[in-house]
Amino acid sequence: MLRDVLANAGALIAGRRLFDIAGGWGGTHPLGVPVFVVTHSLPDGWPREDAPFTFVTDGVERAVAQAKAVAGDKTVTVASANIAQQCLNAGLLDEGIRFFDHLKDTPVQLEGPRVVEGTGVTHLSYRVQSG
Repeated sequence: MLRDVLANAGALIAGRRLFDIAGGWGGTHPLGVPVFVVTHSLPDGWPREDAPFTFVTDGVERAVAQAKAVAGDKTVTVASANIAQQCLNAGLLDEGIRFFDHLKDTPVQLEGPRVVEGTGVTHLSYRVQSG
C-alpha cells in the first residue's frame, strides 16, 4: 500500500500544524512532490524559492484545486487529520471513508493501543472489545 502511495503521489495537502510540527520537513517533503499547506497565515521565513511548498490561505477547496492541477493524473494525498475532515465535509475526497459514521452500536469500546515504533513513524492499532 505504501509503495503504491509513494509511486502514484503527484501532490500532497497538509495543514499548517503538521507543517510546523514537522519543521517544514527541512525544506523538502519525503514524498518529493509539491506540498500545499492550508493555513490562515504564512509562517515566518516562508515561502522559499528553493522549497516545494505553496501556502494556501483561502481555504481547503482552493488547496485541492491547486494540488489537482499540479498532480495531473497522479494522486493528491491528504496528510493532516483536520484537513482530511475538512475535505470530507466539503465532498472533496473521491476515495476514503469516514471511520465512525453509520455505526450500528455506539459507543464502541476499544482496547489498547498497541504501539509499534519504526524509524520516523509510530503505528497505533486498537482492538475492538467484544460485548
